[in-house]
Order: sequence, then structure tokens, then C-alpha cells
Amino acid sequence: MFGLQRRTGERHRKPWVVRWGVRGRQRSRAFRTKGEADRFRSALIMAAQAGEAFDDVSGEPLSWQPAPDEIQLHTWARHWLAEQWPEWAPRTRTSAVEAIARLVPLVVRPDAPAAPADLRAHLFASLRPGGELVSPSAERWLEHWSLALGQLSRPLLALVEQRLITRDDGTPLGPYTAARYRKVSRACVRRAVELEVLGADPWPPPSRGRSQRKATRTQRRVRVRSLPDPASMNLILREMVSHQPASRTYQVMTAVAYYAGLRPSEVVMLRRRCLVLPDTGWGRLEVTEADVDFDIPGEPKTGPRSVPIPPVLVETIKSWIETIACGPDDLIFRTRTGRRPTASNWSRSLHRALQRTGHPPMRLYDCRHAAATTWLRAGVPLGEVAKRLGHSVETLVSTYVGALQDDEAIGNSRIDAALAHGLGLADDGDIHGQRPTPLLRREGSPEETSRRRGHRPPISA
Repeated sequence: MFGLQRRTGERHRKPWVVRWGVRGRQRSRAFRTKGEADRFRSALIMAAQAGEAFDDVSGEPLSWQPAPDEIQLHTWARHWLAEQWPEWAPRTRTSAVEAIARLVPLVVRPDAPAAPADLRAHLFASLRPGGELVSPSAERWLEHWSLALGQLSRPLLALVEQRLITRDDGTPLGPYTAARYRKVSRACVRRAVELEVLGADPWPPPSRGRSQRKATRTQRRVRVRSLPDPASMNLILREMVSHQPASRTYQVMTAVAYYAGLRPSEVVMLRRRCLVLPDTGWGRLEVTEADVDFDIPGEPKTGPRSVPIPPVLVETIKSWIETIACGPDDLIFRTRTGRRPTASNWSRSLHRALQRTGHPPMRLYDCRHAAATTWLRAGVPLGEVAKRLGHSVETLVSTYVGALQDDEAIGNSRIDAALAHGLGLADDGDIHGQRPTPLLRREGSPEETSRRRGHRPPISA
């Protein structure tokens, strides 16, 4: 507990501030008069002396907390995120905060006024465990208008779900994004049921036939027709170099993503010691790290792997390393200030090259897809392609099934060869001078029919 603080200035309607700390996190509450502030501080001291436990989110004694079903949704969401936070990967944490930040402003009283303009930014910062309340006005709006868990009903959440899967302009979100928002939001509410805060699950069950609707059906396969072939990709790489100093960096990064099939998060974390660059022939990249969250290194999505790289990429990386000064443990792709190249600048550099070449727009991740389709069309075995990409064969086939359609002619010819061999056919339709036995026999003379049935012809005198 800290002493009372008085803020000076006419803009402070509540000048008296009580400050205290819970588990190293500072808390504060402002009051209009000194007497109100002193009474609140005295109550905190009495609760601490009585040995009461304090809530990590609100900072107040647990005995002051509302009944479980009276907890407001934004407060429960903070509890749920703090509980799940240690088990999640960094990208999963960001995805969950994004979904909850869209859910909370929708679960409010019907007569609630328009939300503050900075509400979503406030939620992005404050929903995380230990996050700061960047907008007091947005927090006051939530405390006044947000619904409690006990006020949730299926009709209400059905309307919330419809708004959850649409953009601010009313257009529907993509199937993957909509499914992710719906899944995270339902898990947050479902956890209250599992902990018996709520007696029944208020989230409405999915409507019949939702998974079969064309608008919500998710497709894992890649549209291979929109991906560049090797000649087009070579032209795009040449057009990426411009007068800007960083354009050469983005060109080499794109070449690594295409020729080695690496994810963009793996490209930015390549170190000098992970490169095997021989004088001639193929080289190798040891993929051991990936950017998991704002320049924080972590393990790649599907684990470490070793990727062979063709001579053209070996020479490209060699020429790039000669222009930079880096040690064995240094990252080979850094800006002039030593920071991680941003995905937005990298993407803009690629899009400019696409416009110059007249190629349709594509994402940075599509360079990896283009690499996979190039390898598959070249006849590389599925197991080898899956190993280089860090996938299972099942994932590879389901994702890049469009790239396997060119194998139909090869498959037909091999099946013809196998059937011809089984029928005794050679390339000229005759093998060892014998004609093949037809699958359907024609009826012959009575003597032939009798012989096939096992009857011997009569012996003539």
C-alpha cells in the first residue's frame, strides 16, 4: 500500500488517488474527496491484514468480487486469457486476443451508445496478461455497458455470432478467419461452463448444414494456376532490384523462399552457420529457427529440417554474404539499423515487381507454394517434397493436389504398360509371336465348345 496522492490541475475531476500493488503490478483508483480515498485505502489495508487473497486482474480482495455469474464478459475474458496464456504459442496468443477483441464490444446492453474509437486498440493492449489500460474512457465504457455472464442467452449470442464473422463494413470474413473467431469466442464462454460459473452453455449450436455451405466451406488446396513457373519467377526476382538500398535484401529473401521452399518466418531467421555453400553443386540450409512473434526466435512450425538448395541459390547467397559483414551466429537478413526486415516492406517490394512483370498479385507465402508445385511437376517423389517442406505426405497431397493433375498422362501410360504386360501385349501388339488371349471368348464350332466343356470328340473308325 502506498500513501494518498493528490493530483493538481483543473482537468482532474478526481484528484485523490489511492495506489497499491498486487504481485508486482501497480494499481490505482481515483476519488473526488480525500475522505473517500482514505476509506478505500483503509479497507484495502484491513483486507490485507485479515489475510484475504487479492484478485490478479482487478487488484481487489476476492471478497469484493461479484458473484460468478455477475462477472462482466470483458473481465472474464481477461481471466480466461491469463489461464490459457502459458500453454499457447506466441502466434496463438495474438490470434486469441484478436478474436476476443472483436467479441467483447458486441456483447453489450442493447441501449449502449457507440463504442469509443480507440476501444479495439485498448482491448488489444489490455486483454493480454499484465497489459496496461491505455484508454480509461474505453475501460469505463466497458464497465458500464458490458453484459455479465449470467445475462448471456442463446438468442443474444446468435446475433453476436452473425456480427462476429463480418467486417466493419458488413462484408463477410473469409471462411478460415470466421471459423477462428467463432472457435475462440465459444471456447471463452465454454470455459465458464466447465468451471461451473454458468449452469449451461449459452452459445448456440451450429446450424445444420453450415459445414456444407459454399460460402463457409474451407479449401486447403492451393490454386496452382495463379502461381508463377520458374521462368516467370526468375523474371520477378530480377525486377525486384530498384534504386532503394533494401531492394537487394528483399530480392535475396524472395529467392530463398522460392528456391528452398522456406516460410517467410524461417527466411528472416537464417544465420550464417546454417548455410552449407560448396564451391560447386548443390548446397544445404539447416532450418532451425523461425520468427514466432515480433523478432522473437523460436522453433519452426513443423520442427527443424535440412533443405537442399540448387546451385543458382548457392551463388545468390554467396554473392549476398560477400556484401555484408556477419559472423557465424549473425542473421544474414537485417536492415541497415540491425532490425528485422518488416513483412510489409518485403511484400511491397514483391508487389512492385509483380506489377512490372504483369503477373497477378500473390503473397509472400505463395513463393513457398510455387516452390512446392515446381518440385512436384518436375517429378520429385512425394516423400522428398514433404521432407523439404516440413510436411506430412497427407498434408502435401491435400494442399497441392492441383499440381499433381499433370501426372494423369504419365499415370495413364504406366497403367497401359501394366495392362499390356498382363495381357501379353508388347509395343507392337505381339509378344513372342503370340496373340493375346481375349478377355471375352467368342463361341466357336460345336467341337471347340465341347472341348472347352471337357468332352472328348468321338474316335472315328
